Amino acid sequence: MQPPGNTPASSGRKVRGFAALLAAFGLAGGIPALQAQAFLDAIDGALSTETMQGQVRVQASGTLELEGYRFSQPSPGLLFTDGRSLLNPRLSVYLDAELGRRLYAFAQIRADRGFDPSSDPVRLRLDEYALRTTPTERGGFTAQVGRFGTVVGSWVPRHGAWANPFITAPLPYEALTGIWDTAAVRSPRQLLSWAHVPPAQVVRAEQEEKTLRVPILWGPSYATGLAVAGRLGKIDVAAEWKNSSLSSDPGVWDDLPRRWRDGTIGGRIGYRPGAAWNFGFSASQGPYLRASAEKTVRAGTKRDDYRQLVLGHDISFAWHRWQVWSEVFVARFGIPGVGSADTYSGYVEASYRFGPRFSFAGRLNRQTYNKIPDGSGGEAAWGRSTWRFDLAPSYRMSAHTQLKLQHSFQRETNAPTPYSQTTALQMTVRF
Repeated sequence: MQPPGNTPASSGRKVRGFAALLAAFGLAGGIPALQAQAFLDAIDGALSTETMQGQVRVQASGTLELEGYRFSQPSPGLLFTDGRSLLNPRLSVYLDAELGRRLYAFAQIRADRGFDPSSDPVRLRLDEYALRTTPTERGGFTAQVGRFGTVVGSWVPRHGAWANPFITAPLPYEALTGIWDTAAVRSPRQLLSWAHVPPAQVVRAEQEEKTLRVPILWGPSYATGLAVAGRLGKIDVAAEWKNSSLSSDPGVWDDLPRRWRDGTIGGRIGYRPGAAWNFGFSASQGPYLRASAEKTVRAGTKRDDYRQLVLGHDISFAWHRWQVWSEVFVARFGIPGVGSADTYSGYVEASYRFGPRFSFAGRLNRQTYNKIPDGSGGEAAWGRSTWRFDLAPSYRMSAHTQLKLQHSFQRETNAPTPYSQTTALQMTVRF
């Protein structure tokens, strides 16, 4: 096992943008497949080079993605917009370099509207960069330093647009809780207010606070740090030290902590009894507040006392044309003077490939919350219990192009709109 790394303004305008994506799908279907295949094959050949008798090898690759979303307000998960639809273009470029037999470097550069889809202007960003070494000739053990995806869980190695059967992430990686990382909770009543339990009277209020709230895991969690990984027979082991917790948002992934003890420690132990099965157990612990939130903590405490503990279990299975994945997480946000805010989240998804081109996937997601005092002598769950069902057919027109559709049905207790639906389209070109 290796640490994760590179894996080769108006409402009317937004509606028209979503329609434009539909037109792009139709246009893509009309391009002669053989011509497109030959063109992209030629690009592949031009994006690699070798020097020093093959001792240094550099390869560039990437994906060009065009996504469109249609939903009710407030926008779901890690989608950030005030409208009911969103068009999100993204260019991802991966750079891989082998420096002899023991050194490997990679980077991921993106041009898009934000790490998570939003209505912001398109900008260029460096998402991942790391240097990995294999200390021994026999391999089996690696160490890497830089900014890269977490080793916790099993979704991160397949989160890219080409490998992910869906367009959006599973619920544990994108469902926003009532915890903020910019300020400390001072009372149970405040936590219930931040989680909008009961719901806000104005939906716009929930939308405006989305940028303050955090999930259990923020997507692939490209935080900065170091990781070690190895394999011994059927056992995989990986451990990491990162500068921020799994719930931290992308704005702090580059920040280095003031002290080593402020970092987050995580790891995963995996067991592969055979080619079909893979079992994993993960854990992570670290402070979830930003350094700037130090002034908001309860008197007599410090930021390090506000810690996030995550325990996870994952299973995957592959048999003929079937693939099945499942993860379950238990997360605890420690709040001095208030207690523990616990949330339980997981999903199970299955994908069936009908042939070399067409496949269909379904995913069932669930998240619940424990009860805390409500300030009136009773108790209330500090978040909204959520069910979500995702359906996603996909069609690979060639080895380089893929079309994907996703429709999601969601039920959320105590929400302004308990039932909601989201439709997403995605066209991906891989080079």
